[in-house]
Amino acid sequence: MNISSQKTIQTALSHLDSDGDITMVDVSGKIATTREARAQGQVIFPAIIYEQIKAADGMTKKGSITQTAHIAGIMAAKRTHDLIPLCHPLPLDKIGLNFEYDDSQNSITVTATVKVTHKTGVEMEALTAVSVACLTIYDMTKAISHDIIINNIHLMNKTGGKSDYQHV
Repeated sequence: MNISSQKTIQTALSHLDSDGDITMVDVSGKIATTREARAQGQVIFPAIIYEQIKAADGMTKKGSITQTAHIAGIMAAKRTHDLIPLCHPLPLDKIGLNFEYDDSQNSITVTATVKVTHKTGVEMEALTAVSVACLTIYDMTKAISHDIIINNIHLMNKTGGKSDYQHV
């Protein structure tokens, strides 16, 4: 890669300064606006395991899969700055999680919505909430089977800040 290409990439990456050194983004000059992000992921089970989980309404010896994952997702969103090195700590206004059984894919789809009024967005908080909720579902069900796939964790949309985003 030539020096010109390196400078273009560095300019596009917000956590690198002009010398290519890692830096936390300076948001001191930004105006606080309402920002919201929604992320989604999927936990896929073998068909027979999915049917057992659904028949038990998500209850295991450890407790409710979705209730436990719900709490874990909220806790994770609140602690994102402790997990992702360059994230700003944010006073989150809303963290919502939704769990939906999908019979056609033998899966549970996890959706997280996070909202804040601040100078920076909450994409990482939404993605972290989904990731940890999916991992919690895995943890709650691994005694039944290790043939579980966590799949397709992605940002669905974000609003607020300098640009909006919608996953296509």
